[in-house]
Amino acid sequence: MEKVLTCRLCGITSKTASFYKGVTSRCKECHKRRARENRALKADYYRAYDAQRYQDDPRVRERHLRYAKTEAGKEAKNRARLKWQSMHSAERAAHVILGNAVRDGIVIKPTSCPKCGAVGRLEGHHHDYAKPLDVEWLCRKCHVAEHR
Repeated sequence: MEKVLTCRLCGITSKTASFYKGVTSRCKECHKRRARENRALKADYYRAYDAQRYQDDPRVRERHLRYAKTEAGKEAKNRARLKWQSMHSAERAAHVILGNAVRDGIVIKPTSCPKCGAVGRLEGHHHDYAKPLDVEWLCRKCHVAEHR
């Protein structure tokens, strides 16, 4: 005979609600609610945890890459890009001015990163967005490190 479980939080029994295997004190709904509340209370911790998990777990990274290729993923990326542009108009203007200057030959990109010597694609790091042509050319890794 199966044991009847009772949720300590809402009092519902396993006859009318479902419980996670191995969790006998809370029904699924109360368990999920507590998890959401915990994440909200410790938002900074979980933001860092999720970022680190994304870096360390290839399955998580692969799932994000698969999602980015879907229509919903492309729409989400476009919404995020437009939101960033609207919130960072000075930075966006500096990026456009610099891109046009590089295209027109006014600013010449070096061939390697001055910090680590990496050869390849370089990104312009602005120390002051009011001076859009005054940039330090860095590889992606050094540019990300500069912002941290």
